[in-house]
Amino acid sequence: MKAAYFDGRTLEYTDRPDPSGDTLVRVDLAGICGTDLEILDGYMKYRGIPGHEFVGTVASPGRLEGRRVAGEINAACGRCQSCAAGMGRHCPERTVLGILGRDGAFAEYLSLPERNLHPVPDHVGDRQAVFIEPLAAAYEITEQVDLDPGWRAAVVGDGRLGQLVCRVLRLSCDDVTCIGRHPEKMAALGPGISTGTSAEGLAGAFDLVVEASGSRDGLQDALSLARPRGRVVLKSTVSGGTGADLTPAVINEITVTGSRCGVFRPAIEALASGAVDVDGLAGPEFALSGVSAAVRRAGDPDALKVFLRP
Repeated sequence: MKAAYFDGRTLEYTDRPDPSGDTLVRVDLAGICGTDLEILDGYMKYRGIPGHEFVGTVASPGRLEGRRVAGEINAACGRCQSCAAGMGRHCPERTVLGILGRDGAFAEYLSLPERNLHPVPDHVGDRQAVFIEPLAAAYEITEQVDLDPGWRAAVVGDGRLGQLVCRVLRLSCDDVTCIGRHPEKMAALGPGISTGTSAEGLAGAFDLVVEASGSRDGLQDALSLARPRGRVVLKSTVSGGTGADLTPAVINEITVTGSRCGVFRPAIEALASGAVDVDGLAGPEFALSGVSAAVRRAGDPDALKVFLRP
């Protein structure tokens, strides 16, 4: 099959063996996210085919054959203590699609265990369905934090994930502010979400702050925005770490929560019902053979979701 292979230095469009061992999925459309860009910058020291946001069609015989699906990216062992406790996303033996020990979605085909695959409703288009994985990550916040409608919430970062987090928080909190650097991006947030281009003057103003900037400065900004005994949720993965000073978290007794992947059900339901609208976040589409140009575009400061179609 054709795929984009990363050898640790260069991303190359080339021939690779077809995946095997699990359910085979033909990739219909894949998305490029901030984590993919960090991987290409050295995060996780990954070697293989990147990409973990996708919608595809099951090519293996079985109950899902021919169905359009999205896939949860953590393939757990199913036998360890974490798996027995229902925490397969933290299985120490897991592989992670396009991130850890498993080839990903920048290819004509990928493979995942059947239990990871979720049928996509027919009326949810490919360009919407690619958002299921990152939208599930945004919904994970609602599983970790008991949101109060009266809270003031802030999201640091106006990129792909930050935009989704703002939309999800707005369903539960009446007061949501996006702190970003790109007014043209924040214009896509729509009504009901306030915006700002700096944390200056907002110190201690928020009950909940979600850091989704993808930058080394994001955590420091988030800590400054949270009120004493407030909450900070961390979403960014940054190659090389942040080097942030955590002293404000101690002094202000801030609860800091790491947040990663989420379950797909609420994300699929939100897209299917229209509770979350992602159409304004969809950007250009590239052929898989143009993956280098697609990655460059995804790295532009003004870019939202960039797609690859094998």
